[in-house]
Amino acid sequence: MNIRLRHDAIVRRLRRHGTSTIDALADEVGASRRTVLRDISALRDEGYVIHSDVGRGGGVQLDPQSMQATAKLSVPEVFALLISVAAMRAAWNLPFSEMADAGLAKIEKALPGDKVRDLRAFLGCLHIGQLSPLQDLSDMGKMDPELLPAFEAAFLGRHLIRFGYRDSKGRNTMREVEPQAMLILPPLWYLVGWDPMRDDFRHFRMDRINSPEAVPDSSFRRRHVPFEDDVCPYSELQM
Repeated sequence: MNIRLRHDAIVRRLRRHGTSTIDALADEVGASRRTVLRDISALRDEGYVIHSDVGRGGGVQLDPQSMQATAKLSVPEVFALLISVAAMRAAWNLPFSEMADAGLAKIEKALPGDKVRDLRAFLGCLHIGQLSPLQDLSDMGKMDPELLPAFEAAFLGRHLIRFGYRDSKGRNTMREVEPQAMLILPPLWYLVGWDPMRDDFRHFRMDRINSPEAVPDSSFRRRHVPFEDDVCPYSELQM
């Protein structure tokens, strides 16, 4: 578990359980006591008010008033929320869509102007469609949590993205492509990239991607991606 995920897990446990011991937090995030103590110190530096109870059996407690003032969402995190709602709507599986949209609108309004611009550019790459009922989902796996941050850095910075990829036959290769779009065919997500080696677009299932990273000192131009007629941009889905 990386640092950001550990911090999120610690805050989530403290929010849900009130008080927790360092040992319990260490078990929760799969880290040592020393690492958790460093994480708590880092969270305090971010502005979270975390009280410590000294003595035998003591623990730590998060001041609930500090959460609303300090909780900050990154562009990839807001993007992940938006596309998750969009994916559920596309699958006709979101009974409280209006309430979800209202909540997400409040989150977006709280973002600084530069992040709003990045978020809108990010959403401009997103397309939604319907998966064929004949698609085999037996080998569907989890997506690498580093994929969205890597895609954000590559897409917004116009850098190529490099990653390991396992194809449908189980063969592993390293790929380096221009990230042009993201396609959601619930429950599958695809990275649509222009492959310079093949001089063509390629669709990569995101659950088959590992170790993604933006390639520094690289650049590319945006291209028009020819999607099928039943695929629509995210902006049209919102109407």
